[in-house]
Amino acid sequence: MAKPPALTPQADDFPRWYQDVLAKAELADNGPVRGTMVIRPYGYGLWERMVAEVDQRIKVAGAENAYFPLFIPESYLTLEAQHVEGFSPELAVVTHAGGKELDEPIVVRPTSETVIGEFMAKWVNSHRDLPLLLNQWANVVRWELRTRLFLRTSEFLWQEGHTAHATEADASAYALQILHDVYRDFMVDVLAMPVLIGRKTRQERFAGATNTLACEAMMGDGKALQMGTSHELGQNFAKVFDIAYQDADGTQQICWTTSWGVSTRMMGGLIMCHGDDQGLRVPPRLASVQAVVMVIRDDEGVVDAAGRITDELLAAGVRAKLDGRTDTSFGRRATAWEIKGIPVRIEVGPRDLANGEVTVVRRDTGEKAQCALAAVGATVTGLLDAIQAGLLAEATQRRDDRTADVATLDEAREAAQVGFARIPWAVLGEEGEAMLARDAITVRCLQRPDGSVPASEDEPDVVAVVARAY
Repeated sequence: MAKPPALTPQADDFPRWYQDVLAKAELADNGPVRGTMVIRPYGYGLWERMVAEVDQRIKVAGAENAYFPLFIPESYLTLEAQHVEGFSPELAVVTHAGGKELDEPIVVRPTSETVIGEFMAKWVNSHRDLPLLLNQWANVVRWELRTRLFLRTSEFLWQEGHTAHATEADASAYALQILHDVYRDFMVDVLAMPVLIGRKTRQERFAGATNTLACEAMMGDGKALQMGTSHELGQNFAKVFDIAYQDADGTQQICWTTSWGVSTRMMGGLIMCHGDDQGLRVPPRLASVQAVVMVIRDDEGVVDAAGRITDELLAAGVRAKLDGRTDTSFGRRATAWEIKGIPVRIEVGPRDLANGEVTVVRRDTGEKAQCALAAVGATVTGLLDAIQAGLLAEATQRRDDRTADVATLDEAREAAQVGFARIPWAVLGEEGEAMLARDAITVRCLQRPDGSVPASEDEPDVVAVVARAY
């Protein structure tokens, strides 16, 4: 009798496959409160790598990390009507604490424009204080009705950047810089995900924003996932919270602000973009473990040789791990590492060692090859580069193959059944956007024909990318 597959095949049931990967790759579990999640150590190790890479790029962009409270006075949110209207169905509100009813309800942080605006007003006085570039790594709470681990949970982890600028042009340029130099760079170069960047339509903008920019990726089933957003907030929040400065002439001016963020939703994107029927496939630049050295049998010299190989890889800068658990069958261990998506497996057994070699396995293609002991370091380093490039090329090819240029709404509907459709915004417009929305097809972003971000949706030749989305 054939052994049943470890995971539900993607073609049979993609959502079930996703749930199987979460469990069997030991990424996350459902928390005890509906919509919450427990991120397991292996999953959190991947998130830590994401945090490190994104944080480095944020700092290069000039922002500094700070921390703001989890609890926000309800009155702060009600000051900005459009903002609270956009978030009101998702707010978690504390009305009792310390055994008493509170004089004023407290909102559990859904995002921090309002509380950070309060302190920006305190810290900004002169044009010399600008730009003020802040970021925080935190959790937020949005009371979602339909939840799915990593993709949409009632509590999630993220970074949220908040900045104040002297001019609209400076704020606009910085929002675009974050989108391109921080988010897109990380997603393409580390996550190996060929994201599209563009403007959101008026309907899809962040509540209270004057412009929202986004990174959109295609998942393995052809649906879109919004991976990150960067918002121009105009002077909406600055006027409410009196974020103002004296210019060089001594005149009082209102600031222009931005906000931007990426979250643990990127973990869901990683799974659904690169995963296959054997489980995760983690891009080497992201992987918390890039290579696992596996002892096949605890024969004389095998464990010692595997330990030396691990040390050599670590010395060469490879994030390597030794698996010497010979009390568990080799097949079971190999399957577990495969499901976790470790980029390279090095199998060390007595027969290979007698020939002065080991077996090296690529997770992305499954290819196996013999490698001389003296060449393991160079071979693994080269494979990590090849796997990184291969995953990006594969995801790009899938996106391109499943993206259609269309001229009518009917053609857009048909194309969106399997992937993305690109339709002239002048043809679609807000009326067509509303019609597609009835079929759960949304405008993911607006782009120029060359894929760059338009300065306005009124630019000639703007293209709308439409798709079904998570």
